Amino acid sequence: MHRVVIPPLAAPPALPRGDAVHCLEGRTMGTTWSVRLVAPAGMVLDGVEAGIQSVLDAVVAAMSGWEEGSDLSRFNRAPAGSWHVLPDGFCAVLRAGLDIAAQTDGAYDPTIGPLVDLWGFGPPAVPLGLPHGDAIAAARARVGWRRLRLDGRHARQPGGLALDLCGIAKGYGADQVAEALSGMGIASFLVEVGGELRGQGVKPDLSPWWVEIDRPPGLDATPFRVALHGLSVATSGDYRRSFRHGAFRYAHTIDPRSGWPTGAGLASVTVLERDCMRADALATALTVLGPEAGPAHAARHGIAALFIRRDAAEALHEMMSPAFAAMLDG
Repeated sequence: MHRVVIPPLAAPPALPRGDAVHCLEGRTMGTTWSVRLVAPAGMVLDGVEAGIQSVLDAVVAAMSGWEEGSDLSRFNRAPAGSWHVLPDGFCAVLRAGLDIAAQTDGAYDPTIGPLVDLWGFGPPAVPLGLPHGDAIAAARARVGWRRLRLDGRHARQPGGLALDLCGIAKGYGADQVAEALSGMGIASFLVEVGGELRGQGVKPDLSPWWVEIDRPPGLDATPFRVALHGLSVATSGDYRRSFRHGAFRYAHTIDPRSGWPTGAGLASVTVLERDCMRADALATALTVLGPEAGPAHAARHGIAALFIRRDAAEALHEMMSPAFAAMLDG
C-alpha cells in the first residue's frame, strides 16, 4: 500500500511517441545517473545516451569542486578582487542559489565551501574529527552569500570565498538532461541524477512515472508514491552521509550560519517542485532551518515539502506542508 501524491495538471500529458520504455545509465558527479524514456520509432539510443553524458560532463566541467580544472575550482583559487567570466549555466545556478539564500536568510548558502571542507565533507572528503572553535570561526569568516558579487556573467572573488554547489548541481543536471531530451523530441521520460528526479509525460500504457519518496530507515508509516509529470523531487537526509564522534552523529548538511552540522531535529526533508534545481536547494535550506522554522517557511512560501522529524527518543514523525498535503489523492 502507498499514499499517492498527484500534482495539479493544467492539461493532460501528451501521448508518448513510442511503444516501449528504454533505460539508459552512466556516472557523473561522483554518483550515477539513469534515464527511462519513451523514444520515437527509429531513434538511435546510442546518440541519446552520448548526449545525456555530454550534458552532465559540461555541468561537472563548470561546477565541480572535485575537479581542479573546473570553472568553480579556478574561481575558488583566484586572487582577491579578481573578476571572472562564468558559463551561462554556472551563472543561472548561482542566481538561483543566491535567491534561495536571500529567501531563507542564508540557510542555503552557495559559498559554504570552507565549512564543508573543514568538516571533511568536501574534497578529498576525509573526516578530520571535530574542528575546534577557532577553526570554525575562521572558516565562517570566509563564508557569506552577500560577499559574492554577480554582474551578468561576471563574478567577483572577494578573497577566500569558496563556492560549493553540491546542494544544487545534481538538481540542475537533472533539469539540463530533461531540456536536452525535450530538444531531441522525447516527450516522456524520468531522469535521475544522484537520487534527485524529474519526470515528464506518461508511459506507453498511459500510467505515470511513479517514484517512491526516499525516507529514513525506521519510519513506521505508509510510504508515498509520486506521479512525476512536470514535477521534480529532491530529498535531503541526515542518514545519507554522516560520521560519528563519541555518542553523536554529525550529518553532512552544514548550517552556514553557525558553522556546525544540522542538529538531530530533522531526519529528512523532501521537496516537490517543477525545477529539480530549486527542489534540490530548498531541501537543503529547509533542513537547515529545522523542525519549526522549516515547516513555517514552506507554508509561508507555498512549498510542497515532507518533513521527517526525529524526537529525543529517536522516534520518527511526519509533517506535511499545506502544499504537499493538497497533492494527496483522497
